[in-house]
Amino acid sequence: MELVLVHPEIPHNTGCAARLAAALGLRLHLIEPLGFKLEDRYLKRAGLDYWPMVDLHVHANWAAAAKILEAGSTRPLQERMRMFSARGGTSLFESRFEGEDILVFGSESGGLPAALLASYPNNRIYIPIHQGVRSLNLANVVCLGAYTAMVAAGQPLPANAGGYLRDDRADLGLQPEDIAQSSSLPE
Repeated sequence: MELVLVHPEIPHNTGCAARLAAALGLRLHLIEPLGFKLEDRYLKRAGLDYWPMVDLHVHANWAAAAKILEAGSTRPLQERMRMFSARGGTSLFESRFEGEDILVFGSESGGLPAALLASYPNNRIYIPIHQGVRSLNLANVVCLGAYTAMVAAGQPLPANAGGYLRDDRADLGLQPEDIAQSSSLPE
C-alpha cells in the first residue's frame, strides 16, 4: 500500500502522516503545491527523528505521481486508487482493499480536487461521522484509513508488542528536505 496526500496545507498533519508511513513501512507521496516548505519546523517536529525511515516522494503534479504509482504493479491504477472523501462513496468499514491499493487523501480545506475525483468516480471512500461535523482531521483519517485498509487486505502489521528499539538511522539527523525524491512532468 501507498499513501498519497494531494496538496496538503498543514505541516503538522503531513509530519504525522510521515511518522505513520515510517511506522507501517509505507511509501508516502506528496503532490504539490504544498502549503509549506519541506524545511518547515512544524513538519520536522511532527515527524520527529523518524524522517530517515520515511520513503518520501514529492511530485510536481498528479501526472508525475501517477507515472510513479503505475510502475511495478500488474493491476491498473484505476483499480488501485482509493479516494478518501468526506463527500460520499463507500464507508471505509464496508470497503474492500488489496495489498497494492493506493490511499489518496486531499487537502485540509478543500479535500480532493474535483477533476481527480471525477477520474475515479467509483473509488470514493468516506469515514462515517455525524452530519453536523464537516470532516475529520487529515492526520486522523490517514491513520485510520491506513490501518483499516491494511487489516482488510490481510497485510501484515508490524510485529511489535509495544517495545521500542531505536533505529540507527535516527541518529543521521536527516530531515524531509534531505530524503525527498522528486518527480515532475508537464501538466
